[in-house]
Amino acid sequence: MSPNRSPSAVDVLRRLAERPRRGGGPDTDAETTRLTHLELLPARPGARVDWPGWLPSPLREAWQARGIERPWAHQAQAADLAHHGAHVVLSTGTASGKSLGYLMPALTSVLGSRDRFGRRGATVLYLSPTKALAQDQLTSLRALDVPGLAATTHDGDSSREQREFARDHAEYVLTNPDMLHHSLLPGHQRWSRFLGSVAFVVVDECHHYRGVFGAHVAQILRRLRRVCAFHGASPTFVLASATVAEPDVSASRLVGLPVTAVSDDASQRGEVALALWEPAFSSLLGEHGAPVRRPATAETADLLTDLVVDNVRTLAFVRSRQGAESVAMTARRQLEEVEPGLGRRVAAYRGGYLPEDRRALEGALRAGTLLGVAATNALELGIDVAGLDAVVMAGFPGTRAALWQQVGRAGRAGQDALGVLVARDDPLDTYLVNHPEALFGRPVEANVFDPDNPYVLGPHLCAAADELPLTEQDLPMFGPLARAGVDALTEAGMLRRRARGWHWTDRRRASDLADIRSSGGAPVRLVEAGTGRLVGTVDQSSAHATVHQGAVYLHQGDTYVVDSLDLDDGVAVLHPDDPPYSTSARDITDIAITGRREHVAWGPAEVATGTVRVTHQVVSYVRKQLRTGEILGEEPLDLPERILETSAVWWTLPDDVLEEAGFAGRDRPGAAHAAEHASIGLLPLFATCDRWDIGGVSTARHPDTGILTVFVYDGHPGGAGFAERGFRAAAEWLTATREAIDGCQCLEGCPSCVQSPKCGNGNNPLDKAGAVAMLDVLLRHAPRTSS
Repeated sequence: MSPNRSPSAVDVLRRLAERPRRGGGPDTDAETTRLTHLELLPARPGARVDWPGWLPSPLREAWQARGIERPWAHQAQAADLAHHGAHVVLSTGTASGKSLGYLMPALTSVLGSRDRFGRRGATVLYLSPTKALAQDQLTSLRALDVPGLAATTHDGDSSREQREFARDHAEYVLTNPDMLHHSLLPGHQRWSRFLGSVAFVVVDECHHYRGVFGAHVAQILRRLRRVCAFHGASPTFVLASATVAEPDVSASRLVGLPVTAVSDDASQRGEVALALWEPAFSSLLGEHGAPVRRPATAETADLLTDLVVDNVRTLAFVRSRQGAESVAMTARRQLEEVEPGLGRRVAAYRGGYLPEDRRALEGALRAGTLLGVAATNALELGIDVAGLDAVVMAGFPGTRAALWQQVGRAGRAGQDALGVLVARDDPLDTYLVNHPEALFGRPVEANVFDPDNPYVLGPHLCAAADELPLTEQDLPMFGPLARAGVDALTEAGMLRRRARGWHWTDRRRASDLADIRSSGGAPVRLVEAGTGRLVGTVDQSSAHATVHQGAVYLHQGDTYVVDSLDLDDGVAVLHPDDPPYSTSARDITDIAITGRREHVAWGPAEVATGTVRVTHQVVSYVRKQLRTGEILGEEPLDLPERILETSAVWWTLPDDVLEEAGFAGRDRPGAAHAAEHASIGLLPLFATCDRWDIGGVSTARHPDTGILTVFVYDGHPGGAGFAERGFRAAAEWLTATREAIDGCQCLEGCPSCVQSPKCGNGNNPLDKAGAVAMLDVLLRHAPRTSS
């Protein structure tokens, strides 16, 4: 390794792997944490090429003044394609300079189209998933000092004056899909001069748009294309993505147009070391006496502390806002014990902060005033912070693409970099840190989303009709199911057909029908008792399980207890409290097969995918002591059933096959239940989803199949494509499930293999050994996998 900070970070990590954990006390044992694998990726030289001949000299000189003597080859290739009118997706690694690839053609069009008085001609619309990324891009644009460039953000942090300037004068507007959906498109007549001049639409970090959110964004972009065409523009789309599989396919599905991929990364990169780290079992016991590993957040706080002590600039990614605050607070306290005042050099970063606070933290991180930051994934997407040496991840971020995106926050200045993946106590994380081949030497995932999901398509057809009457000529833009959707909406009275097309019939804005960040229907408002203050909102779909009467609810580090839940009015009343227990809902779930799309035989077994109707009812909740997980009691609830029409993948095993395998008198329900839990935990490795995006049901005899059946279903109305991806990768997915269960160190099942934090049956019954035996029977005739 080259002698710079990152190798010292690796040395620090190796020392920590041999050191007993901090603190000690009753919740620890003598076992040290484990460094299960260290992968070293060699440094890579870059390949630069000449600037495109069409690039104006003021732009070339501006970039050269910032130290970019010539572009990387992939930057020039993407820029040239876009300049000549091709829709392009630039899918290369983190810190590979994707922004230069779209800025060259976009700013060329802006400068070259101004009139002789310097007034705006062509405009550029930039979309990012987060406000922080848009602000970062604006800062970079301003630093470029392009003569007279009128650039501004248009988002929830923008003042009224900024928004009016963006609409009437800006040449380069930076916004996000939410604002495009709720503001620009419904108000397109006021934005007609800007939208009628859009030459380029930049969709940054487009790999972020997956699942139901991706389906919503795909329909928003179709509405944008339609509105731009109405005002006389036909923009070129340039998309930037982390490295993903089939980037041209995903990008084409997102914008509804043919897209050319540029994916050969020609940028220079230092050596990258990626460590896999598994916390040891603690002395505490969880549900049903199962062993529990030390929390990933506690391990991450220790790693952040020790790296900062060694002057290693470190960013820790934590999945929740509360977790990020907790990691930062713990690290600060530990650093103060080492050296008074050192704790001030660590901070938390998450959504919910005031804009000026976020900007100050970003500036302190860039300047090196902060040595350590614990952040949610708000800092994952493209924020340019040079000089970071190490990244610690408290849990697998969901996809291999996101993993490399987070690791890529370090080493952006060309130095070597360290990444550490700290496993959470769940099947997927445990599998990955013990099977490094599942992460290294394998392609990253393709994005999974379905723009034709009728539960997504319907609201956007209404929104499109509200913006402009829908015509027959418009319908192909919205996909093959658009005509059927329009007919259904007309029959329901939501659209009305007239000579000019279909019109929206309601006085409300149709864009309010689609909550693009969730699929849970109208949100339930959380109101503080006594003050009436709005604490926040939750989706209807999750309200039953999270804000029922008696529930303990955490919000931005504060704890509340719910007094009442009124589903008709969509209001939950809660009061601040600090109980010594947590709550979890218990439920019953029934599932019915409503249609089979595909199926395949594995000998006597069968794997299938299709549509299902899931009937779900929360019937009680249990209180668990915070420190030990001991169940303190169970309280009944009277909540209505909820019905979900969605997609599922399922597998079946006949009775005679199970009996031959020794299941004549064995616990079939417990084995199937355990296999179901583990398969839900492992599906995110293959379907780019989170375990909270999917659900499952297992039964020893299902009424629709007559035999043992295990279902895994999409937790979104209409499905999100996850179950179908599971069907396509069934052999590999279920083989990994079997290995994860069998390889776990526990004896009878634990959260790292077959126990689930979302189980409505209290993780009962579960048979770990039976699950391995049952999956062996299922996989006996499965197609061979590469794993």
